[in-house]
Amino acid sequence: MTRADLALIGFGNVGSRFAELLEDRASRLAADHQLTCRIAGRATRRTGAEYEGQPCRDPFEMVQRLAASDADLRIVVETTTLDIRNGEPAIAHVRAAIEAGCHVVTANKGPVAFAYADLRDAAARAGVQFLFEGAVMDGVPIFNLVRETLPAVTILGFEGVINTTTNHIITSMEQGETFENALARMQADGIAEADPSLDVDGWDAAAKTAALANVLMGAQLTPHDVRRTGLDTNTGEAARAAIARGKRLKLVASARLAAGAVTCIVEPRELPAGHLLAGLDGAANALILETDVLQRIAICQLSGSLTQTAYALLSDIIAIARCPQTP
Repeated sequence: MTRADLALIGFGNVGSRFAELLEDRASRLAADHQLTCRIAGRATRRTGAEYEGQPCRDPFEMVQRLAASDADLRIVVETTTLDIRNGEPAIAHVRAAIEAGCHVVTANKGPVAFAYADLRDAAARAGVQFLFEGAVMDGVPIFNLVRETLPAVTILGFEGVINTTTNHIITSMEQGETFENALARMQADGIAEADPSLDVDGWDAAAKTAALANVLMGAQLTPHDVRRTGLDTNTGEAARAAIARGKRLKLVASARLAAGAVTCIVEPRELPAGHLLAGLDGAANALILETDVLQRIAICQLSGSLTQTAYALLSDIIAIARCPQTP
């Protein structure tokens, strides 16, 4: 039986749901994966940090204590809120964990959107895993899909609807609901970002777009390199006008590789009714990958919730247990 000690940095909606899911799936983890997990430490901005019931000065001291554990696996689970300015302090948390010899799983887009190559290389040197399946499209295995099942395939581009909140808002406004009511419902469900402007202004989608481009296409971008247009006061009228023309308005994230450079865009776009992305209602998301060998591949998520994001963290932990050393 493999024993994993975990230290959680951030314990908001996603972190607390992850802790519940970990407890709920404990017997399944033991039976199917010979894995037991123990949450040994937690750190939040509001309550501070502690490890095995003892206070720590900060998350970095907690990580050092975790690194001294005699567990088979020592894993930092990072779920702090995205800072769209520079991805901190999440990047510092991830880097400190790697340097201490701990594996890292995160649902925070910041480290992958701002510093993927640096953190990937640091993890490889340290012989630990840095995984982030929950950073884009909740629990849908986008990064695992490409890494594990598409060997020798080049991703030439992608397009998708990858922000749940804005897709829900646009769908609701098509039916005459106000922007404010639709957003309030997503906040009540814990889906909208703590700062809703990250969703509405397109920053969340831009961060996910940069993350996808960095990991899948070898780009070295940040969200600030993504050409970005979000929703505004005219979006509801534009969405209803698109419906009247037999089309649908969606906030589309896309990337294209041309002449050795990757160009990324997030913008509201009218799509033909028959387009895969046009059929996504409410909390549904989808990503279409353009490849050199398999042409176009699509993966859809017809609903999204905190449970899916929490599951992505759990699946990354299982992946580490299967292969604790960096390939």
